[in-house]
Amino acid sequence: MRTISDSTAGAVPTHLRARVAVLNVEESMWVGMLDGWAAQQLSRNLSASTVEKRRSVAIRFRYFAECYPWSWSAKIVDEFFLELRALKGASHSTVLGYQNALRLFLEYLTDPAYGWAEQCWERFGDHPAQVFHEWNTARHSQDAMASPGKRPYTRDEIQDLFDCADDRVLRIRRAGAKGWIPAFRIATIMKAAYAWGLRRNEVRQLDLVDLASNPKARQFGDVGIIYVRFGKAMKGAPPKRRTVLTLPEFDWIVECMREWKEEVRPLLAPPGSTSLWPSERSGMLAADSVSRAFNEVKREAGLDDDLDFHSLRRSYVTHLVEDGYDAFFIQQQVGHEHASTTSIYTGLSPDYRARVVDDAIARMAAQLATKENK
Repeated sequence: MRTISDSTAGAVPTHLRARVAVLNVEESMWVGMLDGWAAQQLSRNLSASTVEKRRSVAIRFRYFAECYPWSWSAKIVDEFFLELRALKGASHSTVLGYQNALRLFLEYLTDPAYGWAEQCWERFGDHPAQVFHEWNTARHSQDAMASPGKRPYTRDEIQDLFDCADDRVLRIRRAGAKGWIPAFRIATIMKAAYAWGLRRNEVRQLDLVDLASNPKARQFGDVGIIYVRFGKAMKGAPPKRRTVLTLPEFDWIVECMREWKEEVRPLLAPPGSTSLWPSERSGMLAADSVSRAFNEVKREAGLDDDLDFHSLRRSYVTHLVEDGYDAFFIQQQVGHEHASTTSIYTGLSPDYRARVVDDAIARMAAQLATKENK
């Protein structure tokens, strides 16, 4: 028998390799597989949330299949994803995510280094096989998987959104209700996400220590630099860190953050809390809570459904392009690995495009006049 090291994260546990008698051996093997896969992923420094999401996909597929991984087949794959798309209306990106998780799970189970295939063959006369192939899985059809309706906010829409958020705070506070503090919190979170081009998870996980002064731009006080510690990670890698500079176009964020930190946050934060946006339960604000609060403001402002929280980041990129910032600088600010990704975010306004055309015509006219004068 092949020797499997106990030190290998995700290997078949000793009690199963030793053929110790267990109740319901099929279920014990299944639980061992899930636990081993989690250990293998955590050893590669993947986040616990990523591991749990992938685990839940495997569990969902197993219950649909009504059999264990050593009996999974391509036919079951087709049936599962037909139901997911046709009956439950899952998006293309959701299907890609599910298929990737299940493909990785089976790669783990079929890797001889972990010993699962050998154990299954000895116990059940069958073994897991990779049933996710190029011919039966979805592909990335384009660089951006978002709905075509996803776009940046116009500058007027941004103003409407922020005005509505501020009005809600005043209205709730004047009514004497306690909800004005959470309303103030989401209003400031939205402004911070736009002013620094942050993703939802990046902004909600900021701590007080992530704000710092910029020696080259002291007019921005203690929010001249933002240290993003939970940037979007590459596959199999830890969260990416980056530094974001506060820019003159967004100097209004300085007063917003001062008011939040000095006047409003102390009314909510418990002693010792370092979270920039503490929740009512003293912990970090949940992603779903941010989305729900944001959507309430957006609906009240009467904006399109396709304009989501991430559109604040799209707007940041677009408006910097329109303001003439260098493309590589923008790429560094938002933490994109490739310039092509940044270009996908850009949705230049008709007014900007008209100005570009007018400038081009003016330059051509000036050049023609110069030639004629010669």
